[in-house]
Amino acid sequence: MQQIINFLIRNKHSLLFLLLLFLSLVFTIQSHSYHKSKFVSSTNFISGGMYGWQHSISDYFGLKDENMRLLQENEHLRNQLSLLGVDSVTTKHLDTISFKTPYTFTQGRVIKNDYSKIDNYILINKGKKDSIVTDMGVITDKGIIGIVEQTSTNYSRVISILNSNSRINAGLKKSNQYGSLVWNGKDPNIVQLETVPRQAILKKGDTIITHGRSTIFPRGIGIGTIVSYKLDENKSYYLIDVELFNDMTDIGFIYFIKNSDVKEIKQLEAVSNE
Repeated sequence: MQQIINFLIRNKHSLLFLLLLFLSLVFTIQSHSYHKSKFVSSTNFISGGMYGWQHSISDYFGLKDENMRLLQENEHLRNQLSLLGVDSVTTKHLDTISFKTPYTFTQGRVIKNDYSKIDNYILINKGKKDSIVTDMGVITDKGIIGIVEQTSTNYSRVISILNSNSRINAGLKKSNQYGSLVWNGKDPNIVQLETVPRQAILKKGDTIITHGRSTIFPRGIGIGTIVSYKLDENKSYYLIDVELFNDMTDIGFIYFIKNSDVKEIKQLEAVSNE
């Protein structure tokens, strides 16, 4: 104990300098958005590398489950091609221009997934060098999982739908009524759909989808099904519990959604707000 005290006395000036340096860095990062952004990007890079190495090992042992998911997704895609009248066996080239959609998809892999906190984030192994930018929607073959919040060169951080700050436009598949998708922080398999007008006709088991009311998600991406609902205190809007299609505790491969019309839409919105 005496040796520790002697060490502190001998090096008190150096230790005081290091403490003041640390505090100055903390205050600088907290008070300046530019420095804070750079710090978050650096943190994403370091933690991304660590979690990437860890997931490389775990992915090896999960290949069987991932192969089964790919088979199920291929089955779904073949069914969609059938509905479009496309023979997936004999057709070698498909003119995708005829679909007239501004959305393109980029695959990625989750390397860290939080779901036990009140504000959860997901770390993915794609970043700026892969043309990933903030406000991109992120989905799996089953449904939505969140929106890109921050990117570094090789990684991106996604604000999960299991986050108290998440707000996503969503509504009924069978009608045009929609509301805001939020999470109350309780069950990672259940989210809430707020502000759906009382005129809406609901029943348990109804499908909830994205409604395309923003530039992030196109209309029609699955979210989940209604498990319960009730009117709010003013009897004006429904509060709906939605059971997610995705198992948010077990997410592997994902897709980023890019909307090529974002710039044009935002320019028009800026003009209308002048």
